[in-house]
Amino acid sequence: MSDPQIAGAQTVDTIANRGSGGNAPIIRVRGLTKVYHVGEVDVHALRGVDLDVMAGEFVAIVGASGSGKSTLFHILGGLTPPTAGTVTIAGKDLAHMSNSQRTELRKGTVGFVFQKYNLLPTLTAEDNIKIVEYIGGRSTEFTPEFVEVLKLLGIADRMKHKPSKLSGGQQQRVAIARAVVNHPAILLADEPTGNLDSQNSTAVLGLLKDLNRRLGQTILMITHDPEAASYAGRSVHIRDGTIV
Repeated sequence: MSDPQIAGAQTVDTIANRGSGGNAPIIRVRGLTKVYHVGEVDVHALRGVDLDVMAGEFVAIVGASGSGKSTLFHILGGLTPPTAGTVTIAGKDLAHMSNSQRTELRKGTVGFVFQKYNLLPTLTAEDNIKIVEYIGGRSTEFTPEFVEVLKLLGIADRMKHKPSKLSGGQQQRVAIARAVVNHPAILLADEPTGNLDSQNSTAVLGLLKDLNRRLGQTILMITHDPEAASYAGRSVHIRDGTIV
């Protein structure tokens, strides 16, 4: 089988480079701070984080529970506003974006893979993917190029099954397919193997590495597991809200 390519004349890597302004980082974070107010107590989740991720990189953010890595994930995805600092995603400054603009960012620029899959239980695998295409304003017909991606993920023959008929590993592969169907410049993965056994974890991590290597997909993965992080091209460690 030939290496899969994203549909159209542009690969994911081309889109990423265009959005990030050529050689500029596709993710650029400076002085990022997040403080949660819990009653009369201020909880400092992030303390002046600086981070650059180039287009086409596979980067793992590694830290224990409570280190601030999930807060960083949610801010990068435009899901949570920072307290201070700047975040630029594919050339766009999140601080100057309205709620609707951040929604558009999540539709087309950033794809998400979560630990708990978040598949809709009443829909087939195919419809779980197509609903994201519909929300993104795209055709809901799978292109031949995307069918190749489904084959790469090993789920092309599972599209008519509902989540209850899929294994955990298969559900996470569907979630990955759903995350990349709209050709995002960046794939954010939050503990993508957290609910999987060792065999399925190895398979999913290998598939993420393949997406990065074959398609040039930029991936930022949040994990507590050094073994999972070893699949990335670069690891960044976070502790107590600070990059170390």
